[in-house]
Amino acid sequence: VQLVESGGGLVQPGGSLRLTCVASGFTFSSSTMSWARQVPGKGLEAVSIFYSNGKTYYCDSVKGRFTISRENPKNTVDLKLSSLKPEDTTVYYCALPRVGALNQFVVRGQGTQVTVSS
Repeated sequence: VQLVESGGGLVQPGGSLRLTCVASGFTFSSSTMSWARQVPGKGLEAVSIFYSNGKTYYCDSVKGRFTISRENPKNTVDLKLSSLKPEDTTVYYCALPRVGALNQFVVRGQGTQVTVSS
């Protein structure tokens, strides 16, 4: 199983970024996929989830600002980050969530840094 993220960077407050994860080594189309981020003192927090049944989840702090999408033929899952705030600064990970657990992950990628600063 391999998850490779890209798209992070430095952006000004209010700006946007698109993160992309390319997955391989498992049946992507039938898998629930997560984007998570490192929270100091708390570990990884699920930011958004695209369930295998088509439903999506967003944590409260990103609702209305972030959008998750996936393209099964390409084995990719994207996270569009908009209206970015300085508190969104951290490392973002693409991950396979543990079944039934919101913030526990079986596998994650190497992460991509997002920095929001003027």
